[in-house]
Amino acid sequence: MKNGGTIKQENNVADNSTSEKIKAKLKQSGKRFWAGDNISEYLEEGDKQKLIDELTPKFEAVLDGLVIDIDNDPNSMDTGRRLAKMYINELMAGRYDPMPKATAFPNDGEDRYEGMLVVRSELTSMCSHHHQIVKGVAYIGILAAETLIGLSKYTRIAQWCAERGTLQEELANDIAREIMKATGSKDIGVYVQATHGCVENRGVQAHSSLTQTTVLKGAFKNEAKVQKEFMDNIKLQTQFSGRQGQ
Repeated sequence: MKNGGTIKQENNVADNSTSEKIKAKLKQSGKRFWAGDNISEYLEEGDKQKLIDELTPKFEAVLDGLVIDIDNDPNSMDTGRRLAKMYINELMAGRYDPMPKATAFPNDGEDRYEGMLVVRSELTSMCSHHHQIVKGVAYIGILAAETLIGLSKYTRIAQWCAERGTLQEELANDIAREIMKATGSKDIGVYVQATHGCVENRGVQAHSSLTQTTVLKGAFKNEAKVQKEFMDNIKLQTQFSGRQGQ
């Protein structure tokens, strides 16, 4: 009887946790919550800190399972909390934070811009299979529509899409979709190249591996001239960034 009461009490504690409350709201709304999904609209103020507090002992349990002395090893003390903060505030921040605001500017009148814009955005993401770091760049191309956004906003949106558990193929699609929403343009190209920790640090351990993905929408997909201009711009930016790194 005592054991049964203890189990029931532990279940009630779990049911009252912030993560369980958020999951209950997600399920009730029929909202998917995969590693690459944004769930910010289901969080209340202060929930991120509560999730960090809940995660800390869980990460400590993982370290304990690895037979690491978190009580006496000075390098491992408080590592559980550091991991919890890193996941919520950095590596997977794109799941818990709303999309960055992208102030829109009208692009009309006689002096409207009608050409192509290509922005290079550095990204850090995480493979949802092995939770290894993915580092790379996204080249975002757009034919200007009636709305323009600030140049930095392309990178902020791309980084927001990247800061979660995802696959590179999904990431390129996510960036294209969100840029289309922010700008109203149907003519978008996204080219992502990245190195993956799950390839470099485990398995084949291929340290020279590079993965490239391309998503083309509208004129970028249907017009060879536009597609060529986009790829030529990528080559020019790649050469420029290479010289800058020397």
